[in-house]
Amino acid sequence: MYEAHFGFSAKPFQLTPDPRFFYASACHKKALYYLQYGLHQGEGFIVITGPIGTGKSTLASNLLDSLDSQKIVASQVSVSNLNPRELLEHIANAFGVRTEGDSKAQIIKEIEQYLFTLNRQNKRALLIIDEAQNLSHESLEELRLLSNYQVNNKPLLQTFLLGQEELREHMQHPSMLQFQQRVIASFHLRALTDSEVKQYVMHRLLHVGWTDKPAFTEQALTKLFTYTHGIPRRINIFMDRTLLMAFLENKELIDSKVIESIGEELKEEFKNESEPNGVQSGGANKTSKGNTFSHTGISKDDLQELVQDLNEILESALEQKIAYTKFIDTLIAKRRMLRDVLKNS
Repeated sequence: MYEAHFGFSAKPFQLTPDPRFFYASACHKKALYYLQYGLHQGEGFIVITGPIGTGKSTLASNLLDSLDSQKIVASQVSVSNLNPRELLEHIANAFGVRTEGDSKAQIIKEIEQYLFTLNRQNKRALLIIDEAQNLSHESLEELRLLSNYQVNNKPLLQTFLLGQEELREHMQHPSMLQFQQRVIASFHLRALTDSEVKQYVMHRLLHVGWTDKPAFTEQALTKLFTYTHGIPRRINIFMDRTLLMAFLENKELIDSKVIESIGEELKEEFKNESEPNGVQSGGANKTSKGNTFSHTGISKDDLQELVQDLNEILESALEQKIAYTKFIDTLIAKRRMLRDVLKNS
């Protein structure tokens, strides 16, 4: 409705995941590295968790958009409380395998045949499961069993699990030990920081051709963080409602009063959603800045700085490992090509 009025080429804050709008915050960039690393490993499970609305599905959409369809056949499914048979049927149908009326054993056999067919085509399957916190222990075990299908010690199916914090709790259950051993990497998404919220808003606006109409004050964007706690989905809802109001009331400037007005409208809508870890209702983190952990004597600020340093080191190491893996893949391809030349000469 308001896109043409402001000269936008598209709706900048749509809720549907769109890789074109992917904003690579430090946290989301790191999660993407883990997924890319998992792809190059070609085996095991990668687990990405995070509060509702932190961008797990958008992250998966961005990854899917970058895949080489000549090598990887990918499918993304969202699950509810499915029993093992229903899950298998859901997975089979997602890959285009018909299973209507088949028994669980027959469904497994058909999935197996499909995976071996892909292998003969020099392809492999990637399954991305959204809302994975809804999976029972039995369903997770069924996924582990599917990962057993191999040819020449290379798995035919790799699975990425995206879910809320409860997924981590499920995986820590004593009965899930074998599943835990198949997880090669896991990462927990956090909400955006104050500065990242501003960058996120500008990123999406500029992507649709925003030319400072409407304009935003610095205080308005700071207030936006207060009301949304840095959750991308909330930001999208909030900004969509703000732009609609600006259009209907012919406003050319969005200030903190406009944001406060929208915040009051959305208060009840946001109330039922869980807050990101460490954030109290109302946007304030009530842990005192100078607090220390009595058992260590280390202040919270020092501990957070240490964690940040470790994160940066790990991110750098992960980037190097991905680059090194790609280099090895290139060398293997060149060796294969040279061998073919020697055979034919």
